[in-house]
Amino acid sequence: MNVSFRQLRLFLALADTGSVTAAARAMHVTQPTASMQLREVAEAVGLPLYELISRKVHLTQAGRELAATARAMVAEWDTFGQTVNAMKGLRRGRLKVAVVSTAEYFIPRLLGRFCDEHPEVDVALQILNRDGVVARLRENLDDLYVMSMPPADMDLEDQVLMPNPLALVAPAAHPLARRKGLALADLQDERFILRERGSGTRMAVDAHCRAVGFVPRVRLELGSNEAIKEAVAANLGLSVLSVHSLHDAHAADGLAVLDVAGFPIGSQWHIVRPRGKRHTPIAEVFEAHLLAQANHPAPVPGQA
Repeated sequence: MNVSFRQLRLFLALADTGSVTAAARAMHVTQPTASMQLREVAEAVGLPLYELISRKVHLTQAGRELAATARAMVAEWDTFGQTVNAMKGLRRGRLKVAVVSTAEYFIPRLLGRFCDEHPEVDVALQILNRDGVVARLRENLDDLYVMSMPPADMDLEDQVLMPNPLALVAPAAHPLARRKGLALADLQDERFILRERGSGTRMAVDAHCRAVGFVPRVRLELGSNEAIKEAVAANLGLSVLSVHSLHDAHAADGLAVLDVAGFPIGSQWHIVRPRGKRHTPIAEVFEAHLLAQANHPAPVPGQA
């Protein structure tokens, strides 16, 4: 099978963008050239690799297998390039990281410090909901992943990064905000605004509520921490949020952290990757950087 490495990269660009035009643009070639090379790849394989439906490219089974194989080959080659650079005393290359949306409150800051120390490293950061990060993890698209609830059905290398306490919050003017020693039973008549099902925060909240026999009255499910904070401040209900999403002066956001037995819920941030995945030198340095920078528990706003 005679396929060039550049043709494999072009096919990966097609798989990632879903468009021949976008793939050609990413590889800095004309669309006719891209179309011709993709036809050559399909002829070399001997099977259709994709089909065009409603002006969007959809990979066939053979195309998906080729994309997975090509991705592994490109990753190995990139790792080799980084290893050679490290042997030369250089720290350059590309780092790909995917994190769940709640991690956006601290990962960019830690990443910024890393970039200051390693200015020749190009970084691609994906911030997605948990389902999006898990999908990338299953396809092995990135060097490492940060999330609070790693999938239990995958064989992973799992390193605890730091605590991720989940606090119960209310509008700052809510009567419960002035009370101490609350029990969940005191909240049975309250309405709740929670993250969408499948998010790490929601999974932890549901597990905690099941364990203590509490059924929250859910008014809204939202996919954004910022939207939830706005909704709580607007007196639409209570919520449970990672303390990382709360500012130190959270009262300025119109929020108060409630003193409720069993809260904050204990949760943790994890650094994960598929077991057996080769660690690039840059990814190893970045993981060490994260662990060194994030070695103190996050304080819970409003609590001693």
